[in-house]
Amino acid sequence: MTTLSFTRSIPMRHEVDVFVAGGGPAGVAAALAAARGGARVFLAEGHSCFGGMGTAALVPVLLHFGDGVNFLAAGIGEEIYRRLKAYTPALYLDDPHAAVGIDPEALKRVYDDLMVESAADFAFHTQLIAVEAEGGHVEHALCATKSGIFAINAKIFVDATGDGDLAAWAGAAFEKGDADGHLMPGSLCSLWADIDWDAAEANPVRQDAFLEEAFAAGIFTQHDRHLPGIFRIGERLGSGNLVHTFDVDATDERSVTRALLWGRRGMAEYKRYYGRYLDGFDRMALVATGSLLGVRETRRIAGDYVLNVEDFRRQAVFEDEIGRFNYPVDIHPHRPDKALYAQFEDEFRVRLRYGKGENYGIPYRILTPAGLDNVLVAGRCVSCDRAIQGSIRVMPGCFITGQAAGVAAALSADRDVSVHSLDVRELQARLQELGAYLPNAHSRAGNGIPGLKMRSPLRG
Repeated sequence: MTTLSFTRSIPMRHEVDVFVAGGGPAGVAAALAAARGGARVFLAEGHSCFGGMGTAALVPVLLHFGDGVNFLAAGIGEEIYRRLKAYTPALYLDDPHAAVGIDPEALKRVYDDLMVESAADFAFHTQLIAVEAEGGHVEHALCATKSGIFAINAKIFVDATGDGDLAAWAGAAFEKGDADGHLMPGSLCSLWADIDWDAAEANPVRQDAFLEEAFAAGIFTQHDRHLPGIFRIGERLGSGNLVHTFDVDATDERSVTRALLWGRRGMAEYKRYYGRYLDGFDRMALVATGSLLGVRETRRIAGDYVLNVEDFRRQAVFEDEIGRFNYPVDIHPHRPDKALYAQFEDEFRVRLRYGKGENYGIPYRILTPAGLDNVLVAGRCVSCDRAIQGSIRVMPGCFITGQAAGVAAALSADRDVSVHSLDVRELQARLQELGAYLPNAHSRAGNGIPGLKMRSPLRG
């Protein structure tokens, strides 16, 4: 491959305490938490709005904020929940722990309102393109905009890109996919109009009930048995989680290009399926597809601890907890295969799912990339195995890790310490002030684990 040396002087446009890369749910939570902690914050979002998957990608639902007893995504996550409920009360059930349909424009306004009200600075259409790091310390992040390329100097950098771009480019180790490199498919989500929800709900059948018949009739190019479905978000409006895009790697722009082309083409097949087999959908019309591909899985940054499926099974408790979560392990089959789908059904609906009031701990150490002293990760790129990524990747999980990363970033910047040396008890106390759900936090301190000021070793 031919290479080009590229050198130029660029402006240092921002000198801040905390730089946040990415304005999805984790990035917004991180920026808000850091700003509320007194830090000077700049957030760079590459797209035209905050929210990422829940807005630009049109993902239909916010999955469980709680476990049926406890509101787990408490603090900033609960603020977002309450504000969105005020905008779209018809989408909310009496149970705050149920999945919530997303009106994407309402969710955009909620994020806009919170960020404008905060002391955090931010810009859209501002793409992270590089970092300068030496010896495990990031000095600058570089962004590209219509006004040109510029640099940001910060004390602490929060990677909320979803793909772990900042941490990986700074030299952090990571894993991606399963042992054979297979990644979960993406989905090109969509908005549909002219759905007769009264007719559909009068005859409530699973939306995947007639797939085998449709396969035999030749309606689908691929025999994909995994159909998350279309969710009601208005009187005659639905939000579709429909077209799986297999063999996509969202860290490869060519792969994403192929996935978007396939997803848009596949909409016609699902329109035929719904119109032919399901009551209420015969006049449905496609309004829009996501301007971002719905992405479930890319890099998992290697941190000081790797949260794993055994932690899920034993409902692990950690002394450095920054939250608890309970969404099941949700790993979509990497290809349209009947046996793989049966395995998914067994794991997601039976074996790797919690009952009411059950949850697992999220330790601070999964936010701290090994080998980098001033970088934190939040969102789906945190340090975990593939199974736990299938759980923690959903939006309420991102609110939890983003909030903790923001508080930790502000504290580390103020104390001028490595993110690995932060006093976890102080971090937990600050999180509790924001309203975080931390039933296992207490006042003991010491030095049982390197980098954590604790007296007794961490459990888990």
